[in-house]
Amino acid sequence: MRVTIITVCFNRKETIEKTIKSVLNQQYNDIEYIIIDGNSTDGTKDIIESYRDKISQYVSEPDKGMYDAINKGLQLATGEVIGLMHSDDEFYDNRVISRIVNHLEFDEDIDGVYGDGVYVSNDQQEKMIRNRIGGAFNRQKIKMGWLPLHPTVYLKKSVIDKNGVYNLDFKIASDTDFLLRYLYKNNIKLCYINNYIVKMRMGGMSTSLRSAFEVLYEDYKVYKSHGLSAIFTVFLKKTSALRQYMLHF
Repeated sequence: MRVTIITVCFNRKETIEKTIKSVLNQQYNDIEYIIIDGNSTDGTKDIIESYRDKISQYVSEPDKGMYDAINKGLQLATGEVIGLMHSDDEFYDNRVISRIVNHLEFDEDIDGVYGDGVYVSNDQQEKMIRNRIGGAFNRQKIKMGWLPLHPTVYLKKSVIDKNGVYNLDFKIASDTDFLLRYLYKNNIKLCYINNYIVKMRMGGMSTSLRSAFEVLYEDYKVYKSHGLSAIFTVFLKKTSALRQYMLHF
């Protein structure tokens, strides 16, 4: 089973090499690795080029933002299963993809899998800031603000081809719209893996305090567009995240 992993980046010279090594060090042989760079100017492209012979497909050109870049990667993907690895993040260990494939091969009826993740500090110590346990999925939990951690979600290509790519109307919360469309509207069959998938560094687009209010507003618009009680659902989503942060202080 071929697994496509997509990394999108722009000016990430401080973290991109760790991300690339994390993918290349996976103990699974059939990985298609795609990197979409937004025409970086800080030396990121030089780092990517140094691994060019180990990268399946690499594109560097201006884009309309992160989700536009992800969509480009989805168009190039040929794997039976597709997942994302953001340019600030790493796999939790080198057997993550093997575990994902084992679950998908064990139950051929499922459309995809998701698991757990940790947020760590953006320094050498990588101190755990937040522990994100996915837990079992059901549609009722979505109304209470629950969604799987986006970078832990791996979907079959046939499911993505059927249900569509990321909506560029949302600049920060298109991943929320994507997951709601798949899980709530189209009710795909997703299986929870009780294992850590990813380590996410604080300070990326989705974790920066500078973008917090923009995320709140976009989340509100996304939930409203899907017919959910937007203020209530966003409130529950954010208070759940706050509880997870406080457990580590």
